[in-house]
Amino acid sequence: MNSYVAIPGLTSRMVGVGRRQIFLSEIGEGYPLLMLHGGGAGASGLSNYSRNIEALARHFRVLVVDMPGYGRSTKGVDRSDPFGDLANTMLDLFDALQIESAHVVGNSLGGACALRMALEAPSRVSALVLMGPGGVGTTRGLPTAGLKQLLNYYKGSGPSLEKITRFIREYLVYDGSQVSDAMIEERYRSSIDPEVVAAPPLRGPNSLKAALRMDFTRDPRLASCQVPTLVLWGTADKVNRPSGGPILQKRMPNCDLYLFCKTGHWVQWERAEEFNSLVCSYLAARTQQ
Repeated sequence: MNSYVAIPGLTSRMVGVGRRQIFLSEIGEGYPLLMLHGGGAGASGLSNYSRNIEALARHFRVLVVDMPGYGRSTKGVDRSDPFGDLANTMLDLFDALQIESAHVVGNSLGGACALRMALEAPSRVSALVLMGPGGVGTTRGLPTAGLKQLLNYYKGSGPSLEKITRFIREYLVYDGSQVSDAMIEERYRSSIDPEVVAAPPLRGPNSLKAALRMDFTRDPRLASCQVPTLVLWGTADKVNRPSGGPILQKRMPNCDLYLFCKTGHWVQWERAEEFNSLVCSYLAARTQQ
């Protein structure tokens, strides 16, 4: 477990999912809620949701994973269709845990995974909460400065504490002074795991076809996806453009949108108290009895 995450009652284990081992942490009772982290260097489920897990666990059976390629889970992601690979693995995790359906919360890359799950198997995703999700209009303009930093972390001179510090404090959040040195150091250590360095999980797509597949605005299924969806976006997001929020609300039939001022890419961390209250209320009203 990451040293800066200490949650009473939290249990963790490895779960076999096909050829992969997925690191799963669990707490709480009731309707299942899967939480999917972002794709930045050194990311993990527990670090991504350190300010949310306890609050959500008062109402739900909270399942926090390290997605394939990250943390303690099996490394390697299919670069020809990364969102699809991650989504299929998470749906297979439901099978392994004998979960018929669940709410899914996803930040950034995790948001893209969650949305792809809803498109592939809508009956298994009872509600979505997406925070600055990836893949919304990404082929219709140049990448943001933050996304370039994220995708280039393992390139050039390779990973460094200086590079990850700059990404987190200048691009991930609105007020970088709120991020502790210990948190950055923890993420840096995770980012230099030899298996991760050998196969970085999030890089630019290796073909135009892959890039188009990773843009949800080009997927006709988006307009017919009936899954209740709450989109949360920081107006100062430097990684994924906040304009993606109105795009999703316009194209998805059951999509609510909430924009947070003076907030960057990490809504669930920067505005944790409001996030926890809003998400609990939204999901409680959409929990299948």
